[in-house]
Amino acid sequence: MTMPRTRAFVQVDVFSTSPYSGNPVAVVLDGTDLSDEEMQRLARWTNLSETTFVLPATVPEADYLLRIFTPDGELPFAGHPTLGSARAWLDGGGTPRHADRIVQECAVGLITVRRGEDTLSFAAPPRVREGALDEDQLRGIVAAFGITRDRVVAHQWVDNGPGWAVVQLSTAEEVLALEPDFSLLPDAMVGALGACPDGSRHRYELRTFAPGAGVPEDPACGSMNAAVGQWLTSTGAAPSSYRVSQGTRLGRAASIEITADADGTVWVSGAAVVCIRGTITL
Repeated sequence: MTMPRTRAFVQVDVFSTSPYSGNPVAVVLDGTDLSDEEMQRLARWTNLSETTFVLPATVPEADYLLRIFTPDGELPFAGHPTLGSARAWLDGGGTPRHADRIVQECAVGLITVRRGEDTLSFAAPPRVREGALDEDQLRGIVAAFGITRDRVVAHQWVDNGPGWAVVQLSTAEEVLALEPDFSLLPDAMVGALGACPDGSRHRYELRTFAPGAGVPEDPACGSMNAAVGQWLTSTGAAPSSYRVSQGTRLGRAASIEITADADGTVWVSGAAVVCIRGTITL
């Protein structure tokens, strides 16, 4: 077991410009010498959707290595922890190899994070599974959501590591009205997407449910938005640039911007603000 020592620790609010309205991530800026068990114990204790640990990169192209834990286990990739950890690393004095971007190493490979004036953006990693859900999987989701099959207008695997699936309903109102019962689907990693009314600032409302990772509902999910963005923009179902609202049912006001480049690269952008700075003994 590691001898405890003081390490830099921050919490970052991601995907909202209003203080404490986005999705927080806890970041240990020096995760060296910690065991997997020690990292997991802290993630359970913070009880946030994710807690991350910054480590030295193992490849020359990367600025740092990031490990990402939910209360129940480690993830190969997650979006809001990527942006929040990049902000924490910069805030803690990190100097990227390239002035306009940060390169994060994680279990799915190298993730590029662009630096904007007020936002950070990550390039969506490739999906490891895509295509329509099979009917058995869809029936399980519909039952857990407490809706009928005819309410689903589209569905898709949008898995870039965590195991995501998504169903699309007609309207944001329908999405916000969902009262899922995940005793019927305890290992679910699933989202619900619906269109906002014409004239809204956001094109879609998204809710992300991750009981399979110990997170009943995630206030703002970068990885799901990334893969949903790849799906919608590649099929022409959505324009190359749009905004998503998330966290409404949890009293949050997350805003996520999706942009697809001409080459098909999808960028997920949002604010990331350090709210807590201090130390932690681990």
